[in-house]
Amino acid sequence: MRTVHVVVPADIDDPARPSGGNAYDRRVCRALPAVGRTVRETAVPGDWPEPGQEARAALLRCLESVPDGADVLLDGLVACAAPDVLAAHARRLRLVVLVHLPLGDEVGLPPAVAADRAARERAALRHAAAVVATSSWTAHRLAEAHGIGADRVHVAAPGVEPAPLAAAEESGTRLLCVGSITPTKGQDLLVEALARIPDRSWTCRLVGPVVRDPAHVATVRELLERHGLDDRVEICGPHTGPALDAVYATTDLLVLPSRAESYGMVVTEALARGIPVLAAAVHGVPETLGRAPDGAVPGLLVPPADVDALAAALRSWLDEPGLRRAARVAARLRRDTLFGWEVTARCLSDALA
Repeated sequence: MRTVHVVVPADIDDPARPSGGNAYDRRVCRALPAVGRTVRETAVPGDWPEPGQEARAALLRCLESVPDGADVLLDGLVACAAPDVLAAHARRLRLVVLVHLPLGDEVGLPPAVAADRAARERAALRHAAAVVATSSWTAHRLAEAHGIGADRVHVAAPGVEPAPLAAAEESGTRLLCVGSITPTKGQDLLVEALARIPDRSWTCRLVGPVVRDPAHVATVRELLERHGLDDRVEICGPHTGPALDAVYATTDLLVLPSRAESYGMVVTEALARGIPVLAAAVHGVPETLGRAPDGAVPGLLVPPADVDALAAALRSWLDEPGLRRAARVAARLRRDTLFGWEVTARCLSDALA
């Protein structure tokens, strides 16, 4: 088997900071051996994508330790933050960069920071033998933003683990939002929308890290207090593994109000359990939600950052039993069309080849 050296952020397994990118990295590292790749993983410490000198030095040492001509798969948070480090080894190694979300597209960045991150990403990708994106949208975005030839950009969409069907309640009142509490994920929009729903017995859980953007977490808490929703909306913190499985098992509707989303792994996690999804139709999300074999949409899509549309969709979900039944049927049919991580690993292996 040919060896691939995989370089990931050191927080890949930090229970306080789970993310779609980290979950993707961990799962493909586990899946690559089944498609003929021996994995040698290095977790590089640092505050990526804004590394200090020690982090940059750690990345340099990591690449220096890799033998000439080897394949190196680097997470984009690390690779795109330090293009000069990549440049020092671009001729000696076959560098492949995995991009989850373009660095400059994170919501809430000051314009100067976003421009600097985009410029570093552009420079880093020029040193890559190939670029792997996690969705078709991301691939097009990278090609457009950085002028990368189509022959150098490959897509390896996330797989999903098989899961048991969730036990739906007819009323559909158990709502769930999964993702880091940040402006990008849009929990503030969801709270504003929920505040416009007439009093019912619905509840909503916000599951995800609260350490990435403390100011935004404070904003969400203030909104909950202002609208008197503290007893209806729970900020649960991060959940992974069996704890997250247990949350999904008691959910009727996943809500994804993101302002930016390259793929939306939580969408397929919900669909794998037959749970319909209400999502902002942003970037790669419509592709991820997809359709059932009969053409039905397994949930609802609304315009991004539109509180009125989100509130109207939530009212429809809660008020219309026929809509809920149809969405559940479509979600269960869509569940049967999802693919696993072995497909993702095969796409990655092809890109490395």
